[in-house]
Amino acid sequence: MKLRALTALALIPPVLYLSVWSPAWLFLAVLVVVVERTVHEYFELSRAAGFGGYRWLGYVGAATLCLAQWSDLTWLGSDAAGAVRAAVPRVLIATVLTIPVVLTLGLIWTRELRDYLKEAFSTLFAILYVGLMLSFLVPLRLPGVLAKYSAGILPPRYLLIFLFAVIWAGDIFAYLVGRGLGRVLIFPHISPKKTLEGSLGGLAGSLLVAWALAAWWQTSDLKSVMLWAGLVALAGQAGDLAESALKRCADIKDSGSLLPGHGGLLDRVDSLILGAPVLWLALVLKL
Repeated sequence: MKLRALTALALIPPVLYLSVWSPAWLFLAVLVVVVERTVHEYFELSRAAGFGGYRWLGYVGAATLCLAQWSDLTWLGSDAAGAVRAAVPRVLIATVLTIPVVLTLGLIWTRELRDYLKEAFSTLFAILYVGLMLSFLVPLRLPGVLAKYSAGILPPRYLLIFLFAVIWAGDIFAYLVGRGLGRVLIFPHISPKKTLEGSLGGLAGSLLVAWALAAWWQTSDLKSVMLWAGLVALAGQAGDLAESALKRCADIKDSGSLLPGHGGLLDRVDSLILGAPVLWLALVLKL
């Protein structure tokens, strides 16, 4: 527990800097590195589970989706072609192209056709599960059009701070409440230590922190802030369980050992994988 806390404390300053004050290019570079490492850990789980995958396609595809998100925000253009690009986001184009590219190259690289289904779809899952989902951190960090949706409710500059605070608070409260009061197991076949009390405690912690941030930022719409926090908290818990299920499939306790006390990077960002796109969607849909 002590080592886990020390690692978390060491991560807070760089995460805060990257989330608010760093140059956009530096944030994007670090995000791509994080995504690539997370894809690597996913492929290790996939290999242990017997699914394999085309690793280099996974690395290139996941990075491409992050770059496409950045490209949509920084180079739409003002001519007719720019209007088309604005109407059809590059991240959508890249996502659609991912499927035929992986399936076609998989035909070339696969030696045993009985492995084709496992390796092709494991690769597609890596690109979409890690690359696409984490790529939504880009529009949250560089809001662009999202600024008009969050203006007056949350400061556009601090959307990532809101996301991280809600998820981290949920993790901490879920752990403390679950450890002290946890009795009712909710998914024992996936995560034997996850309890209903811990889940509710995590949700309450996320809402409490969201309320505190809303008061600090003097939001004009507390109801929206609390709704977004609730959705992100629930998505984060679902992301944590989904990653636990992947590890169960591979019969592995941690996705890696990069972060002392936490395990691998995938273990640390599993809640963000679903939390980031859910916050983006809530903003776009003006929930």
